[in-house]
Amino acid sequence: MGLLANIFTWWNGAGMTTRRFTKRHGREVGRDELGNLYYQHKDDPRRRWVIYNGPNDASRAPPQWQSWLRGQIDDVPEKSLPPRRSFEKPAMPNLSGTGETYRPAGSLSRGGKRAAATGDYQAWTPE
Repeated sequence: MGLLANIFTWWNGAGMTTRRFTKRHGREVGRDELGNLYYQHKDDPRRRWVIYNGPNDASRAPPQWQSWLRGQIDDVPEKSLPPRRSFEKPAMPNLSGTGETYRPAGSLSRGGKRAAATGDYQAWTPE
């Protein structure tokens, strides 16, 4: 999608008005591993926003940056939070509506068949 598409759509990145506002009033404070850009207002540091690298979807901002956007931490995550631990998985965007949506065994999209109940299950019957 090019700049022309952003003039008429808001869901594929920043529109023309947001880009103009950001250029005039914003100060870039950081980027995340997905390529999203984070800004703070030059005059009022409590005003913060993100310009997504791709579709506008809040689940595409990692939890650390979500904390910064909401004012839960004052400084950017690299300075305010400890580094990610080795056992922590990276954040993933919401995959609903995509080809990578989680489909458990027994769901209609996987054939609608599930394993038979095992011996640890006893059906309820009314008395």
